[in-house]
Amino acid sequence: MNSRLLSIIRKEFIQITRDTRTLMLILVIPIMQLFLLGYSATSDVRNVPIAVFDQSNSRESRALLDSFRAADYFSFTFVSVSEDELRRLVELGEARAGLIIPPDYADRLADGEAQVAFVLDGSDPTVAATAFSAATLIGQQHATSLMQEHIQRTGMNIQFRPPLEVRTQVWYNPDLVSAYFMIPGVIGMILYAITAIVTASTIVRERERGTIEQLIVTPIRPWELVVGKVLPYALLAFLDTLVVIAIGHWWFGVPVRGSMLLIMLVSAIFLLTGLGVGLFASTVANTQQEAMLTVWMTLLPSIFLSGFFFPLQAMPQVLQILSYAMPLRYYLVIIRNLLLKGADLAAIQTDLIALILFGVVIMGAASLRFRKRLD
Repeated sequence: MNSRLLSIIRKEFIQITRDTRTLMLILVIPIMQLFLLGYSATSDVRNVPIAVFDQSNSRESRALLDSFRAADYFSFTFVSVSEDELRRLVELGEARAGLIIPPDYADRLADGEAQVAFVLDGSDPTVAATAFSAATLIGQQHATSLMQEHIQRTGMNIQFRPPLEVRTQVWYNPDLVSAYFMIPGVIGMILYAITAIVTASTIVRERERGTIEQLIVTPIRPWELVVGKVLPYALLAFLDTLVVIAIGHWWFGVPVRGSMLLIMLVSAIFLLTGLGVGLFASTVANTQQEAMLTVWMTLLPSIFLSGFFFPLQAMPQVLQILSYAMPLRYYLVIIRNLLLKGADLAAIQTDLIALILFGVVIMGAASLRFRKRLD
């Protein structure tokens, strides 16, 4: 190896070690990807929250519930007192499934013709498909167990049909089409990624070219500079959102059951988060490369911990708790409820309040830091 090449390599290593910020980002991002993918990239769904409406309240119905509990697929989180309450819990996303046991369950079970209803929230096809298969299998196993008990008790070894049938019904997405789940997620990713990346790189580009100093010496106020820089990209992100919704609806058949006005209002609130992250990244980065890497540091956790690709129920408990710090999580819940379920404002108010708090805090903090950087 000649000395000139060694000199160039040595120079580059010196340059890398001097740019500690970029070096840390380069080293941290692969580690972050490893852990996020290692723990979040799974479809092994467990502890699906379920609401139970047991109208029988008998020994036989409790035995059926015990069979569901023993399978470890479901978590009996809610006990409903009516079908309307159960439906509301599923609509709000608090319960992902519902088990309805009729009042004559015990009598019909004795006659060998009992039926129970198992309803599923199909807005997340991965969770719904797992819950569908698990409920069917649990019902078959419980029916087989009842048949064996009957044979042992009576001594009659004859063939007869299973005494129990679990009738499953999928709401909002009966065919479990994956596009119904992914396209609303794409809307959230567009609003977050485009606004954050473009806002950060645009402002840093002004600093690299030296033109931001020219803007500072003009009569333009700091807030006017902030709004003027981010508003065009916010409008473009809105345009992208409308295009994705239109293509998703007319090409992929994704339903739009909620109010478009409410959808755009929620999207505008979520835009504050992306703009705030981009603005903050522009204050800590000196080059466009650093700005991009800084945004990616926030983008990667949002992708994997928001429920965009992988169901949150399949993740370890620690990652589920961390997901509450991701604004994208709340937006995806809202946009999927609006598009697929036609939810009203009352159904999304908890997630909407969280989204507003995140947007105001992130945008406010970034604006203050940007203003100080200008001063």
